[in-house]
Amino acid sequence: MEKECWRDTLSKYIIYTALAAVICAVCWYFRNILIYILIAGVLSLIGGPLSESLKKIHIRKWRFPDWAAAIVTIVIILGLLLSILTLIIPIITSIVKDISLVDVSNTVKSISGPLADFNMFLTEKFPNLGPDFRIEKAVMEQLQKLFSVSVFSSVLSSVTSFLASFGVGIFSIVFIAFFFFKENGMFTRIISALVPDRHEAKAKESIGDITHLLSRYFLGLLVEICGVAIINFLGLMFIARMGFSASIGIAFMTGIMNVVPYVGPWIGGALGTVLGIAMKYVCSTHIGLDVNLWTFIIIMVAIFCVTQIVDNYFFQPIIYSSSIKAHPLEIFIVLLMAGTIGGILGMLVAIPCYTVIRVIAGKFFRSIKFIRQLIPEEEPAVTSGRFIGQGKNGKNKDMTEQ
Repeated sequence: MEKECWRDTLSKYIIYTALAAVICAVCWYFRNILIYILIAGVLSLIGGPLSESLKKIHIRKWRFPDWAAAIVTIVIILGLLLSILTLIIPIITSIVKDISLVDVSNTVKSISGPLADFNMFLTEKFPNLGPDFRIEKAVMEQLQKLFSVSVFSSVLSSVTSFLASFGVGIFSIVFIAFFFFKENGMFTRIISALVPDRHEAKAKESIGDITHLLSRYFLGLLVEICGVAIINFLGLMFIARMGFSASIGIAFMTGIMNVVPYVGPWIGGALGTVLGIAMKYVCSTHIGLDVNLWTFIIIMVAIFCVTQIVDNYFFQPIIYSSSIKAHPLEIFIVLLMAGTIGGILGMLVAIPCYTVIRVIAGKFFRSIKFIRQLIPEEEPAVTSGRFIGQGKNGKNKDMTEQ
């Protein structure tokens, strides 16, 4: 009897494993469609409060239609994105054009002096380098590779191929997001149809908590990107004197890099410093403070370090700890694991994925001691209604239908 029970359990696990493998294979095959759905879901989480506010507008017996609220929300989101792109793309294009037209011979003349002084300092402090060591030679070789025409032509071809599929992706995302905004409870109904009846209530609670936490996370992430970009812009504009176009272009790129938690700000700071030095000493544009190379490098690094301090002690604790209710060390370990598995892309999706896993574990696996210690029991999150179908009185339609 015990042997048959063990055999049934083993066969059940084998079936579950095979089913999970099939699901993963199907998801991988249709990964582009899943990406469209996920992006539409993120837009729905960000624009959800606006859509719900529009639906509450009513004049006597007339009420703002759901389809109109969805369209207005999508138009506002797309309008903001297009406004930002219209402002930023010409600036970035100008920066790339200036760098691509670099005259390496003039570059050598402009920075050969500081590099020669630095080379002398290195040979004095580190005699093992030998008298033939020339750091300026290595730097010049790297500059020639960096600013070669082939590099920029390959970048342009990649951008062209990306734009070809970008249109299809935008249309798909807008179409899916329209129904996410319009039809409350769509995602809940899909999940309810897939889970057994005995787990349906917990599944709906999990969806509500996930929606609430991810909404706070993505809205907080937008605030962080804007905050970092504004601080960097002010520093580059008024301290480094980089000019409006260069300052806003570099600040925008450093702000976008903050999408990658913890590591992104450092990458953005390094990228911003390199671009600032290149535009001052390599390009034909006359921008930046009239100081020597090393002083200018110190100023650029100081600007990004101050921004990093503000980000670490103000923005990130609010976003990564308060918004998803997880300990900073817990989040840091998750990011390290995600970076080991998937690199930068893994770190990019680590926090949203971990939020989903954390909520599901807290709802369905609370009998495990480790889960109870890691995720203390709290009051259910007050959700905004996105995906879970709240009615006018704030109650969940799907829950009341039972």
